Amino acid sequence: MMKAVFNILAICGAAGFSGVMLSIGVTLGGYWRSLPSGDFLDWFAANNQFASKTIPLLVLPTLIGLIGSIWLSWGTAELKYWLASGLCVLVVAVLTFAYFVPSNTAFASGAMDGANVAVKLNQWLTIHNLRIGLAMAAAILGCVAIKV
Repeated sequence: MMKAVFNILAICGAAGFSGVMLSIGVTLGGYWRSLPSGDFLDWFAANNQFASKTIPLLVLPTLIGLIGSIWLSWGTAELKYWLASGLCVLVVAVLTFAYFVPSNTAFASGAMDGANVAVKLNQWLTIHNLRIGLAMAAAILGCVAIKV
């Protein structure tokens, strides 16, 4: 029973996180691109807090689920899939803290040069797509792990 709970947390957490990021990328990304640079920076400063508060609600259960799933599958055939899923989530975390936190801080501060905003936003969205794919892959690998 405990193993199933960890598996569910890992898979649903990663899938939920990818869904939140997909919504941000598709819905908000399109909206952000339609705004003049100054309006985008104003919007981001006023609203970034909402996305920032949602992410830990999904990431924490994902990490708990992954740690438990890896621990309880140690020495089994499914371990390699849980490790691969964990690697995907680790890369997402590294990208988040190394790139997205500083970029979001720069957007929210409004201190960015207006001419660079569109370029930085396009870069942000491109790397964000990679994060979406990695989180989806983490969930899929978890599904494969429970079928092995």
